[in-house]
Amino acid sequence: MTLQEIIEMDKKYYMNTFGDRVPVCFSHGKGVNLWDIDGNMYYDFLSGIAVCALGHSHPKLVKAIQEQAAKFIHCSSLYYIGQQAKLAKVLVECSCADRVFFANSGAEANEGAIKLARIYFKKKGYPDKYEIITLEKSFHGRTLATIAATGQDKYQEPYSPLTPRFSKVPINNLEALEKAINDSTCAILIEPIQGESGVNPTSAEYISGVRKLCDEKGILLIFDEIQCGLGRTGKLFAYEHYGVEPDIFTLAKGLGGGFPIGALLAKEFVAKAFEKGDHGSTFGGNPLACAAGLAVMDVLFNEGLVENSRKMGDYFIGRLGELAGKYGFIKEVRGKGLMIGIELSIDKAVEIKNRCFEKKYLVGNVGTNVIRILPPLIITKDDIDQMVGMLDGVLAEFTE
Repeated sequence: MTLQEIIEMDKKYYMNTFGDRVPVCFSHGKGVNLWDIDGNMYYDFLSGIAVCALGHSHPKLVKAIQEQAAKFIHCSSLYYIGQQAKLAKVLVECSCADRVFFANSGAEANEGAIKLARIYFKKKGYPDKYEIITLEKSFHGRTLATIAATGQDKYQEPYSPLTPRFSKVPINNLEALEKAINDSTCAILIEPIQGESGVNPTSAEYISGVRKLCDEKGILLIFDEIQCGLGRTGKLFAYEHYGVEPDIFTLAKGLGGGFPIGALLAKEFVAKAFEKGDHGSTFGGNPLACAAGLAVMDVLFNEGLVENSRKMGDYFIGRLGELAGKYGFIKEVRGKGLMIGIELSIDKAVEIKNRCFEKKYLVGNVGTNVIRILPPLIITKDDIDQMVGMLDGVLAEFTE
């Protein structure tokens, strides 16, 4: 099929939730590269929005999926699942959590976190303690509850009235957060580094203050690490940058390296609130998804990708800083590890993204003034230098 035939078929049969997409259809990938159906090669600096942490077609991930698919793909959670138990053990042993529950996506993982926080207080005898405070500009998913938790009007307005009892406060404003806490507050839900609104990090002082507030007021602290977890920021988990531990946190995106899987993790004192029948998932934690997750964790640990994310992130941000010194319309380069946002003082992010695409580089934009970069964790200095050289040429086109 030609690209035009695929586009026409999509427009006729697929629900139009994405509008006119970028005009390309990929056939295969390897490492940091993707090839379209016409044989053109692209450099992927978006990683499927932080999903393809190992790059494309990593041999260990491919082998794990192939071998498990040849054995069996699905098994009901009515029965014990070896791969599920092994992946849960791996995640507990490398994190602050004591228990894990597997879902199919980040939104489902966040739904589970919301449910766990509410049922925890209900079983403690506080049925009116169910409100959750989130941050403005946050993004927590597309389900009705996670849209309500999301701090962006554009996602919420089409679905109002929203699931009740979520409130929003500005990022890095501890005073506003403290004022928002009331007798019904059960949890505070935070992305340590906001992704979908333009790579906005929380400060160490703020997170430390949030943890202290939660301890003082008996509130649960939930971290959404769906985008910023699993090596993306240069540490295995983003909470490690802050010297605090959440009571509950969520993972997805990079955990399956491209295969759908999400995870809800919690400390024992809160995890035990989930008892038989309180939560479930038909597909969550299936053998194939967990085999993929085990392969991803193996590569993260044994091929040095977390350390590579830190080193290459520092190098990348430094190189982009050179461009900021050259082009006055670059307002700020921010992020941690390989989770990077370039904020512009001009509304040209879409045009710059499109020009990068024409140069065969995939990057993202947030609104009209932020370019988002989320390369695979296997990225090298040569890859970065080549990309920065390309971007330098593109940015030069936008000088007055």
